[in-house]
Amino acid sequence: MRTLTAVGHRGDPYRVRENTLPSIRSAFARGADAVEIDVRLTRDGVPVLLHDETLQRLWGHDVRLDAVTAPQLKELAGGGIPTLREALMAAGAGRVMIDLPGASTAAVRTVVDLVRACGARDRTYYCAGPRSMLAVRAADPGAEIALTWTTLSPPRRVLTDAVRPRWLNYRFGLVSRELCDALHRDGLLVSAWTADTKRTMRSLVAAGVDSVTTNRLDALAEVRAGFGR
Repeated sequence: MRTLTAVGHRGDPYRVRENTLPSIRSAFARGADAVEIDVRLTRDGVPVLLHDETLQRLWGHDVRLDAVTAPQLKELAGGGIPTLREALMAAGAGRVMIDLPGASTAAVRTVVDLVRACGARDRTYYCAGPRSMLAVRAADPGAEIALTWTTLSPPRRVLTDAVRPRWLNYRFGLVSRELCDALHRDGLLVSAWTADTKRTMRSLVAAGVDSVTTNRLDALAEVRAGFGR
């Protein structure tokens, strides 16, 4: 039976503010096998953890991240938005999935180079759509990639040959036993996001997924125990 990977979505966000160092530590303390984080660059090119383009939702400032420098960001968020370097250190030996929302080719290269410089390459993998993952593959031919795919139509062979993903990363509502079986036959692993109810989690595990990203690690732990995975 396949082992199921439990991924904390932006850390442990139902308990601790998402994409922060305490959230990352909480996720691993609560049994996550990996933590998914969102990485964007400040105006001066420093990779930091933030899902949104602006600081409004989480930090109360209606300002774009790419309009502020790292020192300005530290002041605005009171040091609460960590750099990628700090996040990789906080994860210790834990695996980290880096999501790259809207990243340019230059931003991708900056992130990949930093991961390498931090000695975290072997415990880091990347997820996003085709453009960003093609950029990751160009920056690091050996990188582990989870290609995010949002339709039931399979990616074209020319794309998978270029990206060479280890995973296909699907919104949970698209996943079925038939899909998992087909991808497994092609030698791919299947990850699903973001499942927060036990009913959905059970459905995904029964379908044969290899990884579930969730905001509720406690619920996933119960479901995984029930399936012996």
